[in-house]
Amino acid sequence: MRRVSRIAVAGVATAAFAVTVSACGSSSTSSSSNDDKNLGLALAYDVGGKGDQSFNDAATAGMEKADKEFGYKSTAVEPQDGESDADKVQRLESLAKQGYNPVIGVGFAYAPAVKEAAAKYPKTTFGIVDDEQTKADNVADLVFSEEQASYLAGVAAAKATKSNVVGFIGGVDVPLIHKFEAGYKQGVADTKKGVTVKSQYLTETAAEGGFSSPDKGESAADGQIDAGADVVYAAAGLSGQGVIKAASANKIWAIGVDSDQYKQDALKAYKDAILTSAMKNVEGAVFTLAKSVEDGKPATGVVRGDLANGGVSLANSNPTFSGDKEIQDAVKKAEEGIKNGTITVKTS
Repeated sequence: MRRVSRIAVAGVATAAFAVTVSACGSSSTSSSSNDDKNLGLALAYDVGGKGDQSFNDAATAGMEKADKEFGYKSTAVEPQDGESDADKVQRLESLAKQGYNPVIGVGFAYAPAVKEAAAKYPKTTFGIVDDEQTKADNVADLVFSEEQASYLAGVAAAKATKSNVVGFIGGVDVPLIHKFEAGYKQGVADTKKGVTVKSQYLTETAAEGGFSSPDKGESAADGQIDAGADVVYAAAGLSGQGVIKAASANKIWAIGVDSDQYKQDALKAYKDAILTSAMKNVEGAVFTLAKSVEDGKPATGVVRGDLANGGVSLANSNPTFSGDKEIQDAVKKAEEGIKNGTITVKTS
């Protein structure tokens, strides 16, 4: 394993995501016959589904926290291969009709379906993760400044590389993932001159498996490693597992995404290769939306998580990373710059 030479703490707290709540009348309820009974919250998973060790699993953790705190019996529904927007609409409407509240589409692909279902069930609160274009009185757009955490990942990569070549692998070539790439590249460039960033997207569309194909991630990572990369950052959902596997096999560093992947059981065989993870607190966003409904003041509009409110952060679970002073100092300086406005992170 190519290791960083000195030991440090990342210096980025993973504070709970504090969601700003805007009142929207009394507590939302379903417009079905279950008007007086909220069954709990419902998740409609994005591609990759439960078990992706990333985005969807973070949402699941938020749901489980709400169940424990509020005595809910929530539910989650897996996506189907090749499904249409009409299929997504039917899924969301069925959940609302049964009496679940809030109903959350996990991923920007649900945006059209959330808009349509929310119009039919105005007494139910809907959430959409990673989309801020859906505007309705009963919709909360749960979005994040992914580029900020990715900038910190770039700082860490630039400090960790020995070959002066690092990689970025995006699951699907879409604007959301461009934010991860832009922040990462800027963080690398601002930290160490002369470092090359190799970028690759696995697919053009989600339907082609860019977020759900570990084999594609592994193959892409192998290619970047053959080209000299000794740190590879993946923003690719389930496909990122393949990137981490390749990093471990080649004894180089991987940087995880969305959740603290160093701590996940499914990746424990490879955890020593996971330098850190650029996290976004989907768990906190899901839980806080449920709490706002439970409190009778459903959140609506754009609800953004960033470095300042703990909505995004950099994990420091790997002791090799969390003990490296050189990395700690660089990450802390970058974090302070983003928070005080002296560093403006690009989104594209």
